Amino acid sequence: MEWLKLIGILIIVLGFYFKWDTIGTVLIAAIVTGLVSHMDVMTILETLGKAFVDNRMVSLFILTLPMVGMIERFGLKTQATRLINRIQGITSGRIMSVYLFIREVAGLASIRIGGHPQFVRPLMNPMVQAAAKAKYKQKIERVDEEKLKAHIAAMENYGNFFGQNLFVGASGVLLIVATFQSLHMEVKAVEIALYSAPIAIVVLIIGVIQNVLFDRKMNRKYGEKGAIQDESSND
Repeated sequence: MEWLKLIGILIIVLGFYFKWDTIGTVLIAAIVTGLVSHMDVMTILETLGKAFVDNRMVSLFILTLPMVGMIERFGLKTQATRLINRIQGITSGRIMSVYLFIREVAGLASIRIGGHPQFVRPLMNPMVQAAAKAKYKQKIERVDEEKLKAHIAAMENYGNFFGQNLFVGASGVLLIVATFQSLHMEVKAVEIALYSAPIAIVVLIIGVIQNVLFDRKMNRKYGEKGAIQDESSND
């Protein structure tokens, strides 16, 4: 009768199918699974409590999402757009290059600035979109708006992935050190961080070049459109 222990999965599937309360469905599935596994009530509650404590950082991450949504809804996007419109000569590529540099420096200092849901989507993406519209004085096509989203998301990924190992106490550095030690190879966390620096610099250069080329591509497309529109209005 071991298959009865899988009844929790069935309860979760049915809960999502019939659109029951998510938290209630998961709790019921956990309790029923514990009961059919011959666990007493106190053991079930202890297991649930331990699982919650062990994964509390995930819960805290989820709690930030509604807060970000409220901030974005009540003016963060608007204020970011206004700020960019006040800066002369700014381009989307320059903003993305600056953000990539900041992201790597933040990784070096072990400063967590949020990532995609808390920082890129509500703040950086509106800024690069506003910079493009302010520069070319016209509406940006949907396909180019999506490209801007992809580029600023890529800068986040570049900076986070290659910048986090610049900090000696980063989890990635400690994992690398532990892996080498398990293979009886002595290596220090400082050495890993130092060897991560050259690739971080290379990624920064590549990212800047990528952003410059993207700006030039946008200039060719929307600069020509603007010139044609000016000629038409003069005629």
